[in-house]
Amino acid sequence: MPEKSSVFDMIGPVMIGPSSSHTAGVVRIARTALKLLGGVPEEADIIFYNSFARTYEGHGSDRAIIAGLLDYRTDDKRIKDSLELAKENNLKYTFKSIGNASALHPNTIRLNLKLGDKKIEVLGESKGGGVINIAEVNGFKADFSASLHTLIIFADDVKGSIAFLANVLAHDDCNIATMSVSRKGKNDLACLVIEMDSGVKPVTLAYVRSLSWVKEVIYIPDIDR
Repeated sequence: MPEKSSVFDMIGPVMIGPSSSHTAGVVRIARTALKLLGGVPEEADIIFYNSFARTYEGHGSDRAIIAGLLDYRTDDKRIKDSLELAKENNLKYTFKSIGNASALHPNTIRLNLKLGDKKIEVLGESKGGGVINIAEVNGFKADFSASLHTLIIFADDVKGSIAFLANVLAHDDCNIATMSVSRKGKNDLACLVIEMDSGVKPVTLAYVRSLSWVKEVIYIPDIDR
């Protein structure tokens, strides 16, 4: 099935330049990682791969990734000063580049973030026009765009759990756009990623979190709203 296109794909986002792939897409990857973590990180180890590894400084991807981790949007004028502003926000960061990772998308970034006791690892791809794909979260395949309301559930691999959760969301009038599941192994920890057209009610999130076989629930509203 061909990928869906939108006006956003064709004309790109409102953004601070120079490039939608190297700036806007990078900001959106970082803002998504910020939402997954739950706040501005205290520490960020960032790896740029392939094309990004060769151009991240010249094209401003270094400033863009830090800006996103500070929760700046793609059109925020503070992007150009984000490396300095990181100090004011107690964000320590490191950059590393790997220029020949043939298994990865040409514009790929890996973020290892820490806030207090919480850590998260995110692998993101900038697809052009500001469009992104979050390929992995904590080593699990994810493949979501962050352009819809997204629910990420880490849970035990329990028989019938996917159907049960889909039914819970249906009772909340949530229309599921995409759903994917990956797991470490049979009867091991699984990661369920659900993209929806509308938001999830707090009471529904609280109920899902209360289930004995659910380990963690992360909810990300559309990051562009």
